[in-house]
Amino acid sequence: MDLSPILNPLNDAQREAVTAPLGPVLVLAGAGSGKTRVLTHRIAWVIQAEGASPHGILAVTFTNKAAGEMRARVEQLLGIPGSALWIGTFHGIAHRLLRMHWREAGLVQGFQILDSEDQQRLIKKILRAAELDETRWVPRDVKWFINSNKDEGRRPQHLKDGNDPTRRQLIRLYAAYEETCARSGVVDFAELLLRAFELWRDNPGLLAHYRQRFRHVLVDEFQDTNAIQYAWMRLLAPTLAADAAPGAGSHPFVVGDDDQSIYRFRGARVANLQQFVRDYPQAKLFRLEQNYRSTGTILEAANGLIGHNAGRLGKKLWTQGARGEPIHLYTAFNERDEAEFVTHRIRERVAQGGLRREIAILYRSNAQSRVFEEAFLSARVPYRVYGGLRFFERAEIKDALAYLRLIANRNDDASFERVVNLPTRGLGAKSLDVLRAQAKGAGTSLWDAAGVLIGGGDALGGRAATALHGFMGLIERLAGDGATVALHEQVDQVLKGSGLIEHYKRDKAERGEARVENLDELVSAARGFTPEASDLAPLAAFLAHAALESGEGQADEWEDCVQMMTLHTAKGLEFPVVFMCGLEEGLFPHQRSSADLDGLEEERRLCYVGMTRAMRSLYLTHAEQRRLHGVDSYGQASRFVREIPQELIEEVRPRVQVSRPAVVGRFRPAEPAVAGVRLGARVRHGKFGDGVILNVEGNGAQARVQVSFERQGTKWLMVQYANLKPL
Repeated sequence: MDLSPILNPLNDAQREAVTAPLGPVLVLAGAGSGKTRVLTHRIAWVIQAEGASPHGILAVTFTNKAAGEMRARVEQLLGIPGSALWIGTFHGIAHRLLRMHWREAGLVQGFQILDSEDQQRLIKKILRAAELDETRWVPRDVKWFINSNKDEGRRPQHLKDGNDPTRRQLIRLYAAYEETCARSGVVDFAELLLRAFELWRDNPGLLAHYRQRFRHVLVDEFQDTNAIQYAWMRLLAPTLAADAAPGAGSHPFVVGDDDQSIYRFRGARVANLQQFVRDYPQAKLFRLEQNYRSTGTILEAANGLIGHNAGRLGKKLWTQGARGEPIHLYTAFNERDEAEFVTHRIRERVAQGGLRREIAILYRSNAQSRVFEEAFLSARVPYRVYGGLRFFERAEIKDALAYLRLIANRNDDASFERVVNLPTRGLGAKSLDVLRAQAKGAGTSLWDAAGVLIGGGDALGGRAATALHGFMGLIERLAGDGATVALHEQVDQVLKGSGLIEHYKRDKAERGEARVENLDELVSAARGFTPEASDLAPLAAFLAHAALESGEGQADEWEDCVQMMTLHTAKGLEFPVVFMCGLEEGLFPHQRSSADLDGLEEERRLCYVGMTRAMRSLYLTHAEQRRLHGVDSYGQASRFVREIPQELIEEVRPRVQVSRPAVVGRFRPAEPAVAGVRLGARVRHGKFGDGVILNVEGNGAQARVQVSFERQGTKWLMVQYANLKPL
């Protein structure tokens, strides 16, 4: 039998893993080391060399794309249809099992799957039936409680309330939700995994059948498995007795990287890799450390960084490729200077024949995209936000803008409808239908119709009328409070007074925190906004600006455009040039992780993932001053920058070729005064607005300064005539 097509494309370490003796195997596969190749070639090897039946292979991964790629590679290697093997996602395999064994699983034959929105609607229905206020029992929070317990394998009867009334009520809602799902013949995504686990656990004969059939169980991205996924695999592939014959039982083959575990907020357990070694003491451990993606310098920097994490299984990436250029570090004066630097480097690269699609901008927080979007739009650099929406298109930003538009114009029906019941204040669909009918019949706006309905009559129920009256009072109060304050203070008042901030804070998932950060960034956008048309009130001008910004479409996928994304989104991707931005303490690592060792180590892994996306050039940027939550803050460079071997880093001077302040300690500029101003200072000009001083030339009457204005770009000004006011 000719096994060369399976073995020849592999390097020595990959070949060792692929041809490992039957039994438990753990492959630590570093970034860019060819883990998908190892998985698919292992499948081909056990079929061709070990005589396994294709029907005895079970391979699971996390995305349909990865499963499809695995299936296609196996078909190409073996020339057999991929459908002969069970290759799919955890949820897909669980669904297939439950369709085949619906009766044993306690399901109806035609059960349906609830997506996330359907699940939330069902929870809202249960809350209404229980006469519980949605402002107190937020459907999103109830959904998180249910799903997180399912991911841990816990049913309502397994939970203790600990004499906590809130927890007791959540357990009751979980039980009511399960009863409703059973009665309706529906299952959610978390239920698929839990029910498939219980199917095997509670049916020994069925479990024995599948253990006998699936002797080869392969798991991709093992560092991302949660508690129920690991328990499911262990049930199918049990640990053998120490004296078991070689090759007996099931043969779990798992591939993962403890240095790329970044989904703790989704329930992923990096500890599952360590647990695998304990649960399968006979397991053979292989390391894939040769990287085919990045330069030697990038890999050395990544190794130096991740080496600060404790408890790793340990590996060190290396390459036979070029050593490459140093890691570029740029210390910006503020976030706008940071965006200008990135924009300038991109335009330089394109002018030299480079492609924009080869460049990625990575950031820790979704809210950081706004300043880059503005810079790219101003410079006419096509871009695309990968895996997300542009800043002004995000739902929470639209919610906030709807409140602001209603304050500016009570007759804005679209804005009225968007926020009249957000956060939930007891106005149901029937009440809104009555309101719409009143407006249509009278030919008025919804606001005027609401005034009529709460002024008399019983068309609206008492509770709905009270809620509507409260909403209108809120809008009037916010309008009055905002009339005498600065624009950014008005936006801040609206976000807090409307309850939007608290509404999204109650979302326990990562998405809730990201939405709050985006709303905070809206305050920063308002603070840095300079109206171009003086005849408009600041709020009206800002709303027009937001509308125009959201109207600027992203580049299409086929266009040559810069890729922008969060670091979490970047996992699994690669780019010739990567800019990692915002490397400051409190931002990255995130402030919530700084005092939590596990959280800090995950932040470091996230930085490692970002660095290893870069193939040839890696830029790290941080700002000495950054406007966060509408307030200017002064931070220091991220500890992650300091943890990279310093001989690998080249500090980049500002692109305007100025003499920067002398360096006092690593990354800390001194602040000498020149001609009454200092580099990096924020100033205000009567015509050009707010800006940052980038350079100073000359002395006395001949002194001039270069200022980067937020709305007008970079300008040289004579100090004695500019009348700059420090901020």
